Amino acid sequence: MKITDIFKKKSSSDVAKDRLKFVLVSDRANCSPDLMKKIRSDIIEVLSKYAEIDMDGIDISLTQMDTEENGKTVPALYANIPIKNMNHNSK
Repeated sequence: MKITDIFKKKSSSDVAKDRLKFVLVSDRANCSPDLMKKIRSDIIEVLSKYAEIDMDGIDISLTQMDTEENGKTVPALYANIPIKNMNHNSK
C-alpha cells in the first residue's frame, strides 16, 4: 500500500465491499449497527476533549484478528481517526 492510496477516493464498489465486510464481521462479533454507532460516538466524544478531529476521515470498524493462542480469530476494533490539532488545554 502506497501513502498516496490513503488519499484516493473509493469507488462505489469498494464502499459496498467495505460495508459488506463490516456487516459480516459485526454479525460474527454479535455487534449490532446501533451498538457500533454508539461506540463510534463515544470514541469521538472522548477524543474531541483532547484533539481536533477530521470528521470526514474517520474510519471505525470491526475486523477479525488472529490470536496467538489456539490460532483462533477474534473480533478487533479498528479505528483510524485523523487529528487536525492537539488541544493543549484539555476540557
